[in-house]
Amino acid sequence: MLDLELTEPERRLWDAYPTGAMVELGPDLPAEPAPGRTVRAEVVCRLLLGAVERRPGHVPAIRLRGAYLTGRIDVMGGTVDCEFRLEFCHLAEAPMFANAQTRHLRFAACRMPGFDGGGLRADGYLSMSGSVIDGEVRLPRAQISDGLRMNDTRITETDPQKWGLFSGALQVDAGAFFRDAEITGGVRLVGARMNGGLFMVGATLRNPGRMALDGQNLVVDDACELSRGFTAEGTVRLRGARVNGTLSFDQAIVRAPGRRLALQLSHMQVDELILALAEPPREPVSLAHSRLGVLLDPPESWAAELYLNGLVYESLRAAPPPRWLEWVARDIDGFHPQPYEQLATWYRGTGHEDLARRAQLAKLRARRPMLRPPGRVWSRLLDLTVGYGYRPWRAFMWFALLLAAGTTVFSAERPRPLKPPAERPHYNAFIYTLDHLIPIPTFGQRELWDPLGWTQWLAYALIAAGWVLATALIAGMTRVLRPN
Repeated sequence: MLDLELTEPERRLWDAYPTGAMVELGPDLPAEPAPGRTVRAEVVCRLLLGAVERRPGHVPAIRLRGAYLTGRIDVMGGTVDCEFRLEFCHLAEAPMFANAQTRHLRFAACRMPGFDGGGLRADGYLSMSGSVIDGEVRLPRAQISDGLRMNDTRITETDPQKWGLFSGALQVDAGAFFRDAEITGGVRLVGARMNGGLFMVGATLRNPGRMALDGQNLVVDDACELSRGFTAEGTVRLRGARVNGTLSFDQAIVRAPGRRLALQLSHMQVDELILALAEPPREPVSLAHSRLGVLLDPPESWAAELYLNGLVYESLRAAPPPRWLEWVARDIDGFHPQPYEQLATWYRGTGHEDLARRAQLAKLRARRPMLRPPGRVWSRLLDLTVGYGYRPWRAFMWFALLLAAGTTVFSAERPRPLKPPAERPHYNAFIYTLDHLIPIPTFGQRELWDPLGWTQWLAYALIAAGWVLATALIAGMTRVLRPN
């Protein structure tokens, strides 16, 4: 027996429930309670929890438009076996659906001070599209089978201890849609699983000085679109995320002043990552220890500072192959050989053997400042003489220059003979210089002629240079002494 005295709009709603008819109390959103448009939340809760018997041949539902709901809709822990649909309704208090089991829930173009759906199990969709929510939306551990819809939703949470949208271990089976949504206070999707994709095209997330989007360990099947007008004021963290499809930041804007990172994309596994941002982030971007199938990152959107150590990828796109050397050089996390080795591996796999050698050469040059002073000297010497073995022609160039210089000097400043003319061959400045440059005496000129004055020092220098060039050439060609 009904123990409530119903008002006229409540009676209309009560009578319409068995057939699921729409009850229209007004064409627009009421700003305050008014006669003929006010419905108590208690009445709605009774209907949601089965206070009226089903009518054979009909599907019961609560469909209400243009109402002002006083009190709190609270079905926590209950079972709602009908569709619940509010359009252009004003809710005085945040609905409570924590640990409830429901079917379709739709709040279209409504206004409310928050929503609590922690532990909600919806055998249908949850939609808040077009609504204005002045408070936190909570969906931790919620399970939604037919999709989460927040298109054009406006959520504002000003308490720094809360989030605009808070969830952990949220599971959505048919896609989560936030197209053109505006959320102040940030979005937390830690450990969430989006089996039908995550779509935040055109969405704006505001949480300056904090995290605009925290999707640590997020799992997405299909696409994850943070693109085409997506704007984040605060860090976007997807550390440990797994996207079985494309993760796109195409034409997105991420600004995180005062934060350590603009994009925290480390330890991810993604089939394809598109980082074609509308503008380069001013704060660093981390891709460290992620595994990517394809990375599309055009030069015009490169961050000035990157973390790349441990990043593994199968293909690079959107930049000419030589420019990826510049990209790797933007790593600010000290010297790590792995980013250069990974790039060299990709170069070889795409047939760019010369670029692979350049990547190895760049790695050794980047390593040089980490060495002790003697090591830095030897490293620079190897670089100048044979390019660490990747430029062996340099040794022959230096050899030719020294040979030409010695020949010129010893032609003008002939050395003093050490034996009578009958016991020595004809003097040849070219052969004499060559005999000094070759570490092993070959032509016999060096033992028969003694340089005079300052040319003695030139002769010593040629002998030392010959040994250095020979050692560097052997070390470079055989790669025995090349630093690992």
